[in-house]
Amino acid sequence: MPKWPRPKLRTPRPIRPHKGECTWVFVNDQFLNWDPEHQIKVRIVSARAYHALFMHNMCIRPTAEELENFGTPDFTIYNAGQFPCNRYTHYMTSSTSIDLNLARKEMVILGTQYAGEMKKGLFSVMHYLMPKRGILSLHSGCNMGKGGDVALFFGLSGTGKTTLSTDHNRFLVGDDEHCWSDNGVSNIEGGCYAKCIDLSKEKEPDIWNAIKFGTVLENIVFDEHTREVDYSDKSVTENTRASYPIEYIPNAKIPCVGPHPKNVILLACDAFGVLPPVSKLSLAQTMYHFISGYTALVAGTEDGIKEPTATFSACFGAAFIMLHPTKYAAMLAEKMQKHGATGWLVNTGWSGGSYGSGNRIKLSYTRKIIDAIHSGSLINANYIKTDVFGLEIPTEIEGVPSEILQPMNTWSDKNGYNDTLLKLAGLFKKNFEVFTNYKIGEDNSLTEEILAAGPNL
Repeated sequence: MPKWPRPKLRTPRPIRPHKGECTWVFVNDQFLNWDPEHQIKVRIVSARAYHALFMHNMCIRPTAEELENFGTPDFTIYNAGQFPCNRYTHYMTSSTSIDLNLARKEMVILGTQYAGEMKKGLFSVMHYLMPKRGILSLHSGCNMGKGGDVALFFGLSGTGKTTLSTDHNRFLVGDDEHCWSDNGVSNIEGGCYAKCIDLSKEKEPDIWNAIKFGTVLENIVFDEHTREVDYSDKSVTENTRASYPIEYIPNAKIPCVGPHPKNVILLACDAFGVLPPVSKLSLAQTMYHFISGYTALVAGTEDGIKEPTATFSACFGAAFIMLHPTKYAAMLAEKMQKHGATGWLVNTGWSGGSYGSGNRIKLSYTRKIIDAIHSGSLINANYIKTDVFGLEIPTEIEGVPSEILQPMNTWSDKNGYNDTLLKLAGLFKKNFEVFTNYKIGEDNSLTEEILAAGPNL
């Protein structure tokens, strides 16, 4: 690959390439990780202004002084997505190629103009580099209360990670990628990548107000004359997105760092409708559900998915992790135990039946549940234990109908509920079979505890 000259101006800066190539080449010099002790320098070389602006939003933007003294990057991306790769090359099956070379510290993108490939690629790099430093890399949102209490939100696309971590009553540390080191938590990115399907000012005012000059909107439909966006239009895909700098959120915590987390919240969009809206987890249960990474692929989130489908993604980010899932789980268990964090499983999916017969749990109810976790009132609530999954369910939460806290109560067909519960439990056990031979903890005791924390058939 050519060695592009380092820009002297604030990123992104276009550079004139040789005759016969694309008109402009844009170069961004930026950072990953707000913790200065563990910051990574990245350079993004792209052929489209769209890609340059996207990464300008998503990575940490250097000051003029930092840019002048940037030096040699730790990792470089070459994005020539408009140019297809040769699909007849050995091992190549299409004209799209995303190649990552850890030895050369380079990533090359060909044949796709999806800007998210750059974001995902750098996240994978962080999942490799950070654990080698004893730092846990996390696919999570993070916010902090005015009293300094930090919460992590794990969840795949469509579970509400960005929506629930963006809370105008709390400081936003970040919405998607974080590190947990001995210094506390830190955001990897400098921006947010929010879903905006059915977005409204009433439901999500912070995200709505963040969409302004400089924000990149993807896959949306707008009026050509008024340029007004129709956020309800799904004709392109339901996976519509907004990329904006984190400081567009008025209560963003700048710099994006915080103390050690008090609560670890695992979000699942349960399409079967049998998981409770909230459960308090033991440490072993937290590890079990963290490794499992259960949710449902919601239509539009993944290409080709037309109906929600149950899926498992280890550590809520199997596509990004570079080491075995149990490595990240062991690090999470150690940090939670050391700093006294509490684990929670929150279902943002269906209640009263499976997808097609039940209803999606109201966002207002989920927010009340999250508020109770933040305030500390939920940890001291009265609990009952469920069959099969052995989950601790609170009997009462202010602002949430008590009948929905126990899923069976919302199903008119009790036999159908039991059958569906056993079906989901079987899927959990089958998925976890691949992890049973891996040792977690020095004496392997944590492995046995985690296995026992799964569903009991």
